[in-house]
Amino acid sequence: MASFFLHGWAFSDTEQYREWAMAGYNAPVTDAVSPWVYPVLAQIPIMLPRIAGHDLYLLAWTLMITVLNAVAMWFLLHRAHRPARGELPELVGESSEAAHDGPAPGDVHAAASSGARDPAEELPWSHGPVRAPVGQKTRADGEAPGAAGPGRAASSSPQAPRGSSAVLSRQRSAAVAGWWWVVFTVFLGYLSFARVEGVAAPIVFLGLLYAVRQPVVGAALLSVATWIKVWPAAAVLAMMIALRQRVRIVLTGVVVTALVVAGVLALGGIEHIADFALNQGSRGMQLEATFSTPWVWAAVLGIGGSKIADNTAINSTEVYGPGVDVMASLLQPLLLLAVAGAAALLLRALRCGADRGRLVYAGTLLLTTVLIVFNKVGSPQFMVWLAPVIMVGLLHDRVRWRTPALLVLGIAATTFVIYPLFYTPLIHANPVMAAVLTVRNALLVALLLWTARRIWQLGSRAPLDAHTSGQRRTPGPTLEA
Repeated sequence: MASFFLHGWAFSDTEQYREWAMAGYNAPVTDAVSPWVYPVLAQIPIMLPRIAGHDLYLLAWTLMITVLNAVAMWFLLHRAHRPARGELPELVGESSEAAHDGPAPGDVHAAASSGARDPAEELPWSHGPVRAPVGQKTRADGEAPGAAGPGRAASSSPQAPRGSSAVLSRQRSAAVAGWWWVVFTVFLGYLSFARVEGVAAPIVFLGLLYAVRQPVVGAALLSVATWIKVWPAAAVLAMMIALRQRVRIVLTGVVVTALVVAGVLALGGIEHIADFALNQGSRGMQLEATFSTPWVWAAVLGIGGSKIADNTAINSTEVYGPGVDVMASLLQPLLLLAVAGAAALLLRALRCGADRGRLVYAGTLLLTTVLIVFNKVGSPQFMVWLAPVIMVGLLHDRVRWRTPALLVLGIAATTFVIYPLFYTPLIHANPVMAAVLTVRNALLVALLLWTARRIWQLGSRAPLDAHTSGQRRTPGPTLEA
């Protein structure tokens, strides 16, 4: 960044942000100032670096993003592993896999005879009393000798230094999620530090950390992030569907929105508060959008007069050819239908008794991926949207979330090759770069399918988990044999 700001330059989209910041809040649109395209709260982080002046705007912007990332990383490593009342104990790493899936109905006896332990024995914040392994005597209060009493955490072994195996596993998961974020930033740091997504992503991550344990706090953070960029609304919708506190979640969003509207009324410009949504209707099919892939190849092969060209009015590169306008008009209703389908899938899993916490995380990933795949705008910074939910998923169940984490790293790596490395060959219909773009879009579709399958499994396995869990907690000759 120093090679830019030492010369008084800006960097990528921060050049546009600097123009807005120097023009001031609610500046009229002129030849020098482009129309405002973000939700209104984005003006706060865009205006804040102005305090450093015109030439050092980029330095102040970079430091602001760095501080936000540092705060998010600190919460990940020093707060996220701490159990909270009501948090599901199974979401702790490798041990969660067996605890979640449970044995098949025919394997209950085998699980008992092999000495399989109830997850409640190992997890200090599990619901109900801690049970002793089969054959071990218990004290009158229902705890096994050496187990965690009130205020004490059970150790996985007498040599365990501090805390339970569950907490230690969560600490390892936090480190895995943190390192995953570092690797992700190698590929998409260019975009994270040059777009408003870099501001919203750490806030979304913090909101997701609190989404299950403190829904009001999580909803407030996610609502603020939604008024910076729209995509965090996916996490709010997942919370509203999956959690019991949906009335509080809705009220929190309404309060945040009311405060935003009141602020805009006080400062002026209320007539433009919805421009960020209304101005999207006139856009065509952006080059990198998933549904633009057929026209990219038509341009490469010279079919039907298809081409890739700039839309100078909105500084975007789009595809042109037979049927493009029809697809652009269809994608908006298709996006709404896809969101409705994702919501229906979540409701089905919820009614089947799926775990609510897991549904929040998987539902957020599904809805976020839907917003990317079914979007006629395929900007590369959209891939940053996936990072916060992958990090939270790795924290709570790093075994299950390895597959989407690897898929998203593949998406990040191919996006990096597309932009900024070889974007010029792509817009000139280079077949190799068209193939890279196709791979990236195929990975997005694969991520969408994986997440939908995961949510379906959560609903399908819920009755089985409840059955096996109930058998484990019921003393009798079957499990004591």
